[in-house]
Amino acid sequence: MAATMKAWQYSSSSGALEKTIHLVPNATKPTLNPTKPEMLVQVTSMSLNPADYKLAEMGFLGNIVMSKPASPGMDFSGRVVTLGQETDVFKIGDVVFGRLEPTQFGTLGQFVVAASCGGVGTAGLTAYQTIVPNVKAGDRAFINGGSGSVGVFGIQIAKALCKLYGADEAIDYTTTDVTQKLIENGLAYSLVVDNVGTSPTDLYTSADKFLLPAGKFVQVGGSASLETAKVYMSRLFLPRILEGGSRKFEAFFTRNSRDDLERIAGWIIDGKVKVPVEQVFEYGDVPKAIELLKGGKSKGKIIVHVADK
Repeated sequence: MAATMKAWQYSSSSGALEKTIHLVPNATKPTLNPTKPEMLVQVTSMSLNPADYKLAEMGFLGNIVMSKPASPGMDFSGRVVTLGQETDVFKIGDVVFGRLEPTQFGTLGQFVVAASCGGVGTAGLTAYQTIVPNVKAGDRAFINGGSGSVGVFGIQIAKALCKLYGADEAIDYTTTDVTQKLIENGLAYSLVVDNVGTSPTDLYTSADKFLLPAGKFVQVGGSASLETAKVYMSRLFLPRILEGGSRKFEAFFTRNSRDDLERIAGWIIDGKVKVPVEQVFEYGDVPKAIELLKGGKSKGKIIVHVADK
């Protein structure tokens, strides 16, 4: 097997990723650690997530935390081509999907090293892990940013727990004061999942008017900006007497979990959860896919076909 591969790579964390990323025909292929339960996967398709470009555009900090050149991408589907010595769950030729932690050898390369396999990847895991541990039958949850890919997964997963599909109520943030609408609904919610992060700005500080005392406010979204950092810090540390919030707050970070992926896959097979797809791009059109992602209006996953036809 050749020691190189095609890969979309960037060499600097300064500037817009769609401008700095380039297709390299002879990029170094990642290698297995033979003592770990890893596998080399030939990527068939990948899906983009906001974290893919946010990490690549972190400037000085990004140049420190990520070795270069680097390929963005965490989510993948593909085929196992090589197994590590301790891998006994999969066999060569198996079709797998999963999520990587951010790495120099991301899923916009033709091959990745994976340790946990289960499209749904980051968005599905994020939705699952923010909702399933925090609700029970009969609870009501509010998902801020329900039209994005994490939000669409989140609504379906919340309803799958109750054997239903679709949101009970949609609030149009372009025409309605979201916070005021929630306040009008009263103390009705056991969980708030904020996939936006900075809008509405008073969502957390007003949560004691619509989130039950034992409820939880989970923040997922937010840009890699000073504004988002300020929001996180105020929600974590600012006390109520200084106009902070009083409800339990969690800053969420997605964790790889094969068990969670398998449960989501089961729901997809059973038709309880559908994978929302915004648009599919061919491998040569990655910069266009990134531009669409950064537009912030996508209601589903942005898929890139990586394997040659």
